[in-house]
Amino acid sequence: MNPQNGYDVEDLSVGMSAEIAKTITDADLVLFAGVSTDVNAVHMDEEFGRTTMFGGRIAHGMLTASLISSVLGNRLPGPGCIYMSQSLRFRAPVRPGDTVRAKVTIKEVIADKGRVVLDTVCSVGDKVVIDGEATLMPTSRRKREAAGK
Repeated sequence: MNPQNGYDVEDLSVGMSAEIAKTITDADLVLFAGVSTDVNAVHMDEEFGRTTMFGGRIAHGMLTASLISSVLGNRLPGPGCIYMSQSLRFRAPVRPGDTVRAKVTIKEVIADKGRVVLDTVCSVGDKVVIDGEATLMPTSRRKREAAGK
């Protein structure tokens, strides 16, 4: 573990996983719209949302995907890691009131390059709403020790 309680690349192994769950609220949609400036009516206007293929408002896809970032930055690999890339496939809508479970699982550790590749999945109940893959640069105990820190 690093001084911020994140995993160093030397501590990681294939199959390790972590997850969080969050219920998406109306307030989350409003706050995310404010931060992102994405005020698309499908997220903000229930009446308009009812006229779409979704039959009501849906959460921003990137709001849901941000839960993956939370798991990566707070749990696995955790504090100190650097996000390098993320692929996302949006498979189903998330609605206000849905509880989203974001889970990451290590699929490859590239120790000599100081990288880790993880499968990333968000689901509501048994339904996958987003899946993809992330590459991160975790902290390194070896590099810290070599630098004398």
